[in-house]
Amino acid sequence: METSKEMLCNSNMHFEHQLWMGELAFWKDELKFFKNRLSEIVPRWTNKEVLAQLEHYQNEFILHGGVIEDLQETIEEHENRIAAQSKMSRELMDIQLAKRHMEFRDRLETQRHIYAELKKDFFKFLENYR
Repeated sequence: METSKEMLCNSNMHFEHQLWMGELAFWKDELKFFKNRLSEIVPRWTNKEVLAQLEHYQNEFILHGGVIEDLQETIEEHENRIAAQSKMSRELMDIQLAKRHMEFRDRLETQRHIYAELKKDFFKFLENYR
């Protein structure tokens, strides 16, 4: 388990959390931009199919915003656990915290893929219905 030893250091987990929080903040800002773009497009269309697609993207952006908030809360909770461990002068995470961190890393990677697909689809939609 030599390769995972560094991954168990609290300082490395904290650093990774900071990166994730930055990424999530960026996604949040992008969602604001996308929602604004939707509000610009809606008045231009009366076609029910186009309006249904606009509503679909609006719902997706709302859902993704909720996912972002959930991810941020999870990171903050994990940070609190790491801080408590650090106060006890324990630099290495316990197995349970390490397992949660790895699971969260997988969850975030899945969300990256979902979000990238959403953005790709939305941009294709914009190409057709600016």
